[in-house]
Amino acid sequence: MNAPPLSSTELSRWTQPGSSRVPFWAYTDAQLYQRELEKIFYGAHWCYVGLEAEIPNVGDYKLSHVGERQVLMVRDRIAPKDRATDHGIRVVENRCAHRGVRFCQNPQGNARSFVCPYHQWTYKLNGDLAGLPFKDGVKEGDCVNGGMPEGFDLKDHGLTKLRVALLHGLVFATFSEETEPLKDYLGPQLMPWLDRIFKGPEGARKLTLLGYNRQRIPGNWKLMMENIKDPYHPGLLHTWFVTFGLWRADQKSRMVMDEEGRHAVMISRRNEGGQNAAVTEGVTSFKANMALHDDRLLDVVPEPWWTVPDPSNPGSDITPTVTMITLFPSLIIQQQVNSLSTRHIVPRGQGEFDFIWTHFGFADDTPEMTQRRLRQANLFGPAGFVSADDGEVIEFSQAGFEQAGEGATLCELGGTGNEMTEHMVTETLIRSMYAYWKKVMGL
Repeated sequence: MNAPPLSSTELSRWTQPGSSRVPFWAYTDAQLYQRELEKIFYGAHWCYVGLEAEIPNVGDYKLSHVGERQVLMVRDRIAPKDRATDHGIRVVENRCAHRGVRFCQNPQGNARSFVCPYHQWTYKLNGDLAGLPFKDGVKEGDCVNGGMPEGFDLKDHGLTKLRVALLHGLVFATFSEETEPLKDYLGPQLMPWLDRIFKGPEGARKLTLLGYNRQRIPGNWKLMMENIKDPYHPGLLHTWFVTFGLWRADQKSRMVMDEEGRHAVMISRRNEGGQNAAVTEGVTSFKANMALHDDRLLDVVPEPWWTVPDPSNPGSDITPTVTMITLFPSLIIQQQVNSLSTRHIVPRGQGEFDFIWTHFGFADDTPEMTQRRLRQANLFGPAGFVSADDGEVIEFSQAGFEQAGEGATLCELGGTGNEMTEHMVTETLIRSMYAYWKKVMGL
């Protein structure tokens, strides 16, 4: 769908300079949202669709989304001569080339081919049209009734195919031929932090799936990107974080972003010694007397891969306990102590989005580490002791934006610039994202 053109008046509605004050209409305007789909999700951006580990065998597929458009991530057959150069992962749109039917209804499965139930048009795993009933008509005596017109070619009527790029088992896709190569899109500032999680001494670590969570959140999709670029709130909103010391303002932290300001990493290390009382004074979410009935939720075991050469300080190492990676526009990658997950943002209109969590571990994890990752995953997800707060406060934010009257958010903690910092008392990553968003959207 093409977004309706915005008038020059509408394009100039963002009257404030910079990106530290985001107008409420940026979250509520339906016309602007359609423009976002076209410019961002269907434009020159790489969008996450899944993990390679989710489709290990030929014919395995999984339904996913790029923006609102449903796609199939599928493992195709590879000719022996192409095995050195072809990863075999295809992403095709779940929409029949004949009459537009969403032909696949199962969220995951295995297939030799895809068949549309309406008129039995059949597609290969790579999206090519393999055949259709009555293409050459139906013979009746000496006559042939019907059939496709002369010149109809199967090659011209396959499924919409997306460009696909893989990085360490993460699968990305784009509708645009103009999207830059994936590593260039992610940038050298982000790559060391992706390598840290997904790349081992011998290449990409083999992942194991531990489970999924799904939720629908009544808020604009950008609010979740903001939330995970926001180090200000975790030690204030989340009782769990501030009380048990998983994320507090006195922790050694760093905010990293790519050159465009669209992607970011929030990096932090849990305090091993005493806590600074100043960061809990007056914080209503801090519960000094709160105790756990099952302290295994805080059974944190440092892992060797946590320690890496510090990209910002050559010659020294860094050992974060938390990295929250936001890859614009649709992916969050979480390492929160031993818990690992991807979070996929799927927009459903200007005031709603689906949020899909994929919890994972590594193939060489011990059974004890797998159980530890699963226990700590209970802190997150739709009903997690931490993440339930985020879903609720995003709903509250959207409700506030939709009230009558003009207004704007204020993101000026740490100033109004977009620089990287060595602390978390800042909203720089949010400002950076909106500076990029304004440029892409023509605002």
